[in-house]
Parts: sequence; C-alpha cells; structure tokens
Amino acid sequence: MSNLFSGLEAFGLGNLSDMDVYEAKEKETAKGAVQAEKDAFSEEDAIFEKTFNCPVCDSEFKTKTVKSGKVKLQGLDTDLRPIYQGMDPLKYDAVVCPNCGFAALNRFFKYVTSAQATLIKNNISSSFKGLKESGNVFSYDDAIARHKLALVNSIVKKAKTSEKAYTCLKTAWVIRGKAESLPKELPDYKQQIEAFGKEELEFLSKAYDGFDEAFSKEAFPMCGMDEITITLLMAELARRTGKYDESSRWISRVLISRNANERIKEKARDIKELLRENQNN
Repeated sequence: MSNLFSGLEAFGLGNLSDMDVYEAKEKETAKGAVQAEKDAFSEEDAIFEKTFNCPVCDSEFKTKTVKSGKVKLQGLDTDLRPIYQGMDPLKYDAVVCPNCGFAALNRFFKYVTSAQATLIKNNISSSFKGLKESGNVFSYDDAIARHKLALVNSIVKKAKTSEKAYTCLKTAWVIRGKAESLPKELPDYKQQIEAFGKEELEFLSKAYDGFDEAFSKEAFPMCGMDEITITLLMAELARRTGKYDESSRWISRVLISRNANERIKEKARDIKELLRENQNN
C-alpha cells in the first residue's frame, strides 16, 4: 500500500508520514464543460485573497479562496463530489496557516480548543518549514499537499472521526480532479492514471471506515450532511472500494427510509445499478 501522506516532506513533516488515520475503536456523471466555455473562463478571476486568523498561533494571514457565486455547479459524481464549470473550487478548501502549519478544511478551521492547539504546536509547528509560493492559482499538487496537511493536523489534534473521514473524502476528490486534468498525450498517461486511481481509492477507503464509525457515535448533521445523505454516501463509498455486500445494505436503508425523498432514492437506484454491473463483472 502506498504512503497516504507522501509529499509532506516539503513541509518538514516527513516524520509524521506513517500515521494512522483512525485510532483503534475509535451512473457516473458527465465531467467538464464545453471546451469553448472552459477557454473563456479565468480561474484567477474567480478567486481572491481572504484574511484568516489562525486559532493556533493567533497570526493573521491571507490565502486564496473562491468567490461566492463565481463558479457554476454542473453536476455531482455518484459519491457526491461536485463538478463545476471551468475550474475545480475543491482545490481551495484546505486552509493552511503559513506561520505555524495548522491546516484544516474551511468548515473546521476556526474550531480549535486550547488542548488541540498545544498538540499542534508540539507536533506540527515545531517542525513546520513554511509554505512555498504557489503562483496566482493553486495547482492540483498544491491542493493535494494542503489537504494531506489538513488530514495530518486532524489526526494530531484528535479531531472527531467524522472530520478525519470528511478530510479523506475531500482529498480523494482532489486527487480525482488531478487525474482528470492530465493531458492524454502524456507518454506515461496510463501509468499516472493508475497511480492516482490507487491513491484515490485509499483515501475513499479511509473515508468509508471513518464515516462507518462516526455513523453510530456522532450526532447528525455530520459535516453538513443529514443522516440519509451520509447513508447514500456510504453506499457509494462501499461500492467504489469493493465492499459490495455493505454497499447493498446501505442502499436498502435509503430505499426503505421514510425520510428519503424521491431524488435521493433515485440516486440510490443508480448506485444499485452500478453495483449490479460490478458484481456481474
């Protein structure tokens, strides 16, 4: 199995690269827009420098953030990954303090206890080498490194299992975006696609394990999702990671739920059809 945290050496945190994400007990959619619309869109125009206050070291810093309403949602993958027209806003979801190395997904960034701050200072900040300038926009490599740093921070600060699972999920989505952006004329295109596919699958598997544990231990909504949405997500994560029997059970929970609307049930039926194809093959 490849190293989930490869690339952290650039931050001076190679010593944390062998961490476990969780403590013990604790119809595929169309992608991309019409090429002419892509060419007319400027990613740089869709982002701005937003000011953050670090809850760990109390420093003020700016980082690139997507302007609200600037990017049009085009659709969803079957695991709920949003697909946007012209650019991938998911690249900008991990916020990193350039001073102390604290990182988290945007929705979790400001929620840090004093005990968690101490853990981060002792285990992250003491070795953090700082951030390299990344240009006017984040590349996928920038984004993947930032998401992995956010995951390491979530482990160090002993975050909720759901936060770690959600960070794994978002990391998998960014890796998928990287793979989709690769030019097909690359001489090693197939090898790169295979490598990214394996890495994405590892993060999806970790996301499934975490949400599976959190499902019975944490309250809903979880990471902004209600119980039926998480159930649907679990069905698809199980399918994508080869847990076909578990996927079938999650699908059934959606289909018999009185709280699931027809749109959610239709998505569950789509996953059920994909699952049937997987099992037949």
